[in-house]
Amino acid sequence: MHVERRLILRRAAQATLVAGVTAALARASTAVGPDTAPARVWAEPADLHWVADQPAIVRRADWDTVAPTKPLPPPRYAQAVKAVFVHHTDSGNAYSLADVPSIIWSIHDDQTGRRGWDDIGYNFLVDRFGTVYEGRHGGVDQPVIGAHCSGFNINTAGIAAIGTFTDGASPTPAMLKAIGALVAWKLSLHGVDALSSTTLTCTDSESRYKAGSRANFAVLSGHTDADCTLCPGSSLYAALPGIRQDAARIQQSTDHPVFGNSKPVLRAKPTPGG
Repeated sequence: MHVERRLILRRAAQATLVAGVTAALARASTAVGPDTAPARVWAEPADLHWVADQPAIVRRADWDTVAPTKPLPPPRYAQAVKAVFVHHTDSGNAYSLADVPSIIWSIHDDQTGRRGWDDIGYNFLVDRFGTVYEGRHGGVDQPVIGAHCSGFNINTAGIAAIGTFTDGASPTPAMLKAIGALVAWKLSLHGVDALSSTTLTCTDSESRYKAGSRANFAVLSGHTDADCTLCPGSSLYAALPGIRQDAARIQQSTDHPVFGNSKPVLRAKPTPGG
């Protein structure tokens, strides 16, 4: 009965999703909230830097409309986001906008149920319409430690493209554009050039690397670069160079003293963790 009731509640929520997402996107594009407000200054002047514009993001409360059966755990934070790993969700490609919350719920339920994780693993998800969704809770502008890339979850962010891109299916231009904007913003929060590379230390031996080994990655990489997997699929992986260029163009179009040209944003130092 509990499962049936949960499904009924989700279907009821799905019926009003299109209007809800539209409203959420409008709020995200105009409102100044806790993730974007220039609130506090870091103690060290060197920690002040410029960021690209934040893309519109559908917040978790707008898609996760069913009360959880158990409370969410406290989020864990890294010191920074040094790289982004792109994934695909290995789900269908022919979905409507109204289907997306159910897809995200299914991913969440699989990862927290069958896999036993404490929350959805991805920091963000992007649908084929170019809509960006907040995934793991903890703050979209914070270096939240996710569960998306074995050995390399610390100091990285995971972006999942909703769909499957291993069998000739191609990501839509809207999806690619949205990922580029999200990467430009997320990396610029930490002063990272989208065309650069970084060295990360592996934390376990469940990936391509042994625990404690150091590996060099493009700051925008595919899941397969770090782990023994086909994710994010051949067609999405082939699109990564173009996404890097798009992200770099966004960074370079601002007033950033390193990237090129955005407004200075004073932001609070993330809570250390992990």
